[in-house]
Amino acid sequence: MFEVATPQYPDHSASHRSPAHCAAKSVIPRIESERLLQGGRDLLIDHAGQQYRLHLTRNDKLILTK
Repeated sequence: MFEVATPQYPDHSASHRSPAHCAAKSVIPRIESERLLQGGRDLLIDHAGQQYRLHLTRNDKLILTK
């Protein structure tokens, strides 16, 4: 009865990217939150003369505040 038009979007999946494109991106360092917090729930971070607090909530979420 009715035809529904499905929009066509370009495929941006990793399988269609060239190796040269992927190699140009830098690797982002990764660290486990447990390693940062060292068993605690809070961590103070000094950055550019400012102090930030990283807090692990009861719901296992991280909050970064200034």
